[in-house]
Amino acid sequence: MKKQHKILTGLLTAGMMLGTYGTSKAGNEDRAGQAGATELLINPWARSAGWGGANSASVRGLEAQFLNVAGTAFTRKTELLFCHTRWLVGAGININSFGLTQRVGETGAIGLGVMSMDFGDIPITTVDLPEGGLGTYSPQFTNIALSYAKGFSESIYGGLTVKGISEALPDVAARGVALDAGIQYVTGKYENVKFGISLKNVGPRMRFTGDGLSFRGTSPNNSYSMTLEQRSAEFELPSLVNIGAGYDLYFSKDSTTMKNHRVSFAGNFTSNSFGKDQFIFGVEYAWKSLVMVRGGYNYEDGITSQENRTTVFTGPSAGISIELPFTEKKSTFAIDYSYRATNPFQGVHSFGARINL
Repeated sequence: MKKQHKILTGLLTAGMMLGTYGTSKAGNEDRAGQAGATELLINPWARSAGWGGANSASVRGLEAQFLNVAGTAFTRKTELLFCHTRWLVGAGININSFGLTQRVGETGAIGLGVMSMDFGDIPITTVDLPEGGLGTYSPQFTNIALSYAKGFSESIYGGLTVKGISEALPDVAARGVALDAGIQYVTGKYENVKFGISLKNVGPRMRFTGDGLSFRGTSPNNSYSMTLEQRSAEFELPSLVNIGAGYDLYFSKDSTTMKNHRVSFAGNFTSNSFGKDQFIFGVEYAWKSLVMVRGGYNYEDGITSQENRTTVFTGPSAGISIELPFTEKKSTFAIDYSYRATNPFQGVHSFGARINL
């Protein structure tokens, strides 16, 4: 066990160094907009969205699949999670997510998560019929994630996620695969000090293909007809590195009541390969683990200026959770809600429900 501890500590240190090296090469504004599959950057879960994503070092359960997969190793037995997000209210976009994590063995956990985007019915238009009248279509964006995480010691946890990506129209589609990896380190007298690093969205380039990229034409002298197919350009995935830390503060030293009141602080640095780097800060207050209120702020260069801001998000986020036990075996049922401020549109609202068995 000591040997494993040393090896994984070395891997964590190396990962931090690689993350720092990647930081020096990431955040390149000249590359903004050059990546595709940007739905991989959308947090589909309500609880961690209320933090603004600051809790990458302390996230637990299925929600850890998005921020740092190592956190899924903390699944007690079985967790089921559902979430509905009204994305950029006014745009008519909805996101539905669901999944589960299951404990396997003494320290391992497997997870399955599905995120699907609903863009509504969009009218079909042509050059000759710009007002429509030909029916409607609806893009299908779906991400499926399968993960495994394991505790290697009382302090170190690691995990890996494989994600399938699908973006499809009736006659054009792009499909790909991406990998996530993460490590969390927990220490302190009450296991209240947490560090984590994760690498996300690493995979081969994607490309759109299908009949929608071809059209019928005639030869220059109109002697015969032919089908011409255009090949779309390949695009890269929006890879990034998260480096986070967290600290839990308890208001009592009495072990029987110390967790009645908890204040948790969290911070995260996101190094984006195709956009601006982000600094995220969050805080959460919990009363007896029954009621939790949280907030966060996501800062990037220019976000405080209306003229220089290059994102629809303005920074603040907030959320609340109510978690109630329903059996003697510590099973719980929870309702989560989060809000992310935007300009324009009327924000992002997420509503989640979870069952911990």
